[in-house]
Amino acid sequence: MNDLPLEQTWLILVELLTDLRKNEKHIPTDVTKNVRLAKSSINFYKADPTNPEMMKELKRINDFLNLIQDSLLDLAEEIGEDYSNKWIEKLKRASRGEIVIEKEDAAPKFVVGAPAGFTTVRITFKEPISEERLNDIAEEYGIIMEYEEDNIVAIYGDKDSVKGSLKEISTFFKE
Repeated sequence: MNDLPLEQTWLILVELLTDLRKNEKHIPTDVTKNVRLAKSSINFYKADPTNPEMMKELKRINDFLNLIQDSLLDLAEEIGEDYSNKWIEKLKRASRGEIVIEKEDAAPKFVVGAPAGFTTVRITFKEPISEERLNDIAEEYGIIMEYEEDNIVAIYGDKDSVKGSLKEISTFFKE
């Protein structure tokens, strides 16, 4: 089930989000939160797609992706029509079931299902950390944080952003 069109759409949107950050566009907090929720929902769906209750999960994933797509494409339009059209074309290809972004199928070192080209890490805290504090760091550094458990967080993003966020998160270990 690695070729799920919704997962391809998610991968493209994450790539777009990262590119927009590089173009110094401010990404609203609700967009990064929806990116995390969409990924969690995709993983939940993939765990048992034969379960009839998963149809509700597909709708939920679609809703998240539509909200993310609308916000990010509005920001892409600000950069230019050619830039926006490039991303729209990628999204169209994904909706047709094409593989636009290859995912690594090799045994991952850190995080399962990490987008290709992203630096990823998993952090385990001794005790759960406030989601609000971590969301502020995610927004500041343009990274995606996915909560795997109350005290385990996966971080996705470009190398420098992940490094910067880890330096900030390291202060939690001193508290």
